[in-house]
Amino acid sequence: MHKFILMLLFGLTIVSCGTDTDAGEFVVGSDYLAVNNKIILIDTVTVEMSTINFDSLVTSGQNRILVGNYDDPLFGKVKSSSYFQLHSATTYALTTNGSDTDAPNFVFDSISMILKYDRYYYGDTTKVQTFDIHRLTQRVKPNTDDSSFYNNSTLTYSPESIGSISYRPRPLEKDSITIKMDGVFGDALFQKIKKREITDFDNFTEYLKGLVIVPATSNSSSVIGFDLTTSVVRMYYSKYQGDEEKSYYIDFTITDSSVQFNSISSDKTGTLLENLPNSSSKLSSTLTNQQSFIQSGTGVACRIDFPNIKQLKYISDKGAIVDAQLILKAVNNSYSVQYPLADSVQVHVGDNLNRISGTLLNSAGAAVYGVLNKKSDEFNENVAYSFSIGTFLQKEMLKQSDSKSSLVLTLPGISNSVDRIVLGDQKHLNNKIQLKIYYISY
Repeated sequence: MHKFILMLLFGLTIVSCGTDTDAGEFVVGSDYLAVNNKIILIDTVTVEMSTINFDSLVTSGQNRILVGNYDDPLFGKVKSSSYFQLHSATTYALTTNGSDTDAPNFVFDSISMILKYDRYYYGDTTKVQTFDIHRLTQRVKPNTDDSSFYNNSTLTYSPESIGSISYRPRPLEKDSITIKMDGVFGDALFQKIKKREITDFDNFTEYLKGLVIVPATSNSSSVIGFDLTTSVVRMYYSKYQGDEEKSYYIDFTITDSSVQFNSISSDKTGTLLENLPNSSSKLSSTLTNQQSFIQSGTGVACRIDFPNIKQLKYISDKGAIVDAQLILKAVNNSYSVQYPLADSVQVHVGDNLNRISGTLLNSAGAAVYGVLNKKSDEFNENVAYSFSIGTFLQKEMLKQSDSKSSLVLTLPGISNSVDRIVLGDQKHLNNKIQLKIYYISY
């Protein structure tokens, strides 16, 4: 008898309520198995897309020094500067034999910052990028009512550069870059330690509140990631004893990721996002060439609404959405080797004011991700992100209140990268979003 019911189920015709018929096999759970059940494929439900802008993103505690800038043809001028507080990796003292008489024999040599690549980059790494290091005039300390720094946080710093480098980034080929720092700055710090005017962390941060690495505005090419835990400011010095010379160094590291943050900004002047509203509003895709936008670091996200989903409950006295597939297509020519697509998108549930209530979960309680299908064809029609939202739409359909939830799409690394995606809406000429709802009446 069970075999007979299953054979009947697989023999049911899937009826499409749209113009495209999907005759593929679809399997539902045993709770819905019955001879008279009918499965309907609905692909004409309205999907509204818009672009939103989060007020701020936490960028402290991310374990990445993110520095650089580039002119994005779609998102505008993107820039990231990195602020941090230093700490001696060992001690605030020179290497001695335990006697103060050794001190006169020590001399300062040089000081440099060694930035270790963490293999993240975005933009054109074949062009020269320039960084400058500045000394902070303000402590790296969050507001009294908060413990975090954000993408829009800034601290005051001296306009005078104490270190500079112009280089072509090689984040996958090289280990690190070395920025030679100002000798006068380095010698002054050395003398403070030599004379025992700096003996602990408090003395040190009172004298050197912190540093910031700022990309030069004269050139724009890429944004580069450096590893927080292995990057150091290294001060070299020597000890002369007769004809003998010994070399030493002190490393100053960023031991506390909570006092390092990346200030990430985007000047959208002249782009489709120039009039992107505040965090509680949205910019409809009908005003941005039938497109919606996502960018990490700057807080740009895609919002998806299903305004008529409650109408589906009137299809049948007894019915349910057993699955729904949302297929998001990246707009042709919006991605390239310089601006690659992320492997996945993160899906959140939001309200009408773009407040996030949590991550979208499936029926098993696992987080839902949109996974990129990289299989390309002649017109790149298969380059898309797809994920199941059946559980979400079933809840929305059965809501008794007038409230509606939306889906908010972001990228992994939302707080420590500048990856971006452009997606087409239902009326986009070539890269339309698709929603396939599988509804069963019983």
